[in-house]
Amino acid sequence: MKRVLILTASYGSGHNAAARCLAPAFERERCAVTVVDHFRELVSPLFERASRALYYAILRRAPLLWSVGYALGDWMASDSPLALGVTRVGTRRLAVLLETLRPDAVVTVHATPAIAMSALVAEGRRTPPHTSVVTDFVAHNQWIARHIDCYCVAAEEVKHEFIARGIPPERLVVTGMPVRAEFAEPVDPAAARAALGLSDRAPVVLAMAGSRGSLGRLPDVVRALDALERPLQGLVVAGHDARLRQTLERLTDGTRVRTLGYVEDVRRLMAAADILVTKAGGLTLAEAIAAELPVLAYGSLPGQERRNERFAARAGIGLVARSYLELVQLLDRALADPDLLDRLRARIRGVRRPDATQRIVAATLAQLERPARRP
Repeated sequence: MKRVLILTASYGSGHNAAARCLAPAFERERCAVTVVDHFRELVSPLFERASRALYYAILRRAPLLWSVGYALGDWMASDSPLALGVTRVGTRRLAVLLETLRPDAVVTVHATPAIAMSALVAEGRRTPPHTSVVTDFVAHNQWIARHIDCYCVAAEEVKHEFIARGIPPERLVVTGMPVRAEFAEPVDPAAARAALGLSDRAPVVLAMAGSRGSLGRLPDVVRALDALERPLQGLVVAGHDARLRQTLERLTDGTRVRTLGYVEDVRRLMAAADILVTKAGGLTLAEAIAAELPVLAYGSLPGQERRNERFAARAGIGLVARSYLELVQLLDRALADPDLLDRLRARIRGVRRPDATQRIVAATLAQLERPARRP
């Protein structure tokens, strides 16, 4: 039985979600899987909690600071001395874990453990084949290192970005981004609407902002929906944020919009919707693509989400609003023009890869059949 180590991190919801998708898929291939949170288990629980709290505080209160940091990280190499060793945190314990566990393959779904794996190779340590699963629709220097065997990326455009940054094409596999298994299965929109108590006589607008809804601008979306005079039905998902949910419930009381808290069955919501208004988190965008649901990106955070927006616009799979006025105008246009939504869906079908998880598993296990390149 092959042993697979998956290294993840609890920053945003996309990394752990990818790990949760991949683990059972490897197990179906008769692999023994171990999932490790790099920061919590290989650095320290205190570091993980403090750094995660700082990360969310910056996103919420000083997004411009995050934008500057993200741009700086993209300017310098992942092993640059200017990083002051931040990209190498946890490397020593990772080396011990590899010696103890002796996995046949390592899969990383976050940039820091990916760079840490490469650093071990640079030190001359013996390591197993390493596959890095990139969980955004962009190439960024902090994902890139000399000693990563295989990159699994979301789309051809992302592959070309990595090639432009010097990664050999043979190390890149366009797999799509891993999403939950239910997104690979078709769901009848009429049945989904009926289950949610929605009518089939008016379009449905779904609004989300990730599991931490307060990082988005959902109150703006509710006001925009209320401002439109055309028939519509709205669903707005507050996520885990109880205070935001109270705010949204107050705004939606007596309107055509219904407020929901955290929802497990996102697949059904997306099947029922005609368009999704969301900040462009990598996981949410990947799930919308899998569900063939057109996106109107609004309230995206600086950094990777703004670049995910750029991917969506260039690929023709979504619209982008940068202001409240643009949000109202684009919503009105999209709901008035079913042909526009049909064109977006057609482009989505061109980039959709419902078997992304299986492709990543196959790419990882294929590394085991190749001649060893490790020291």
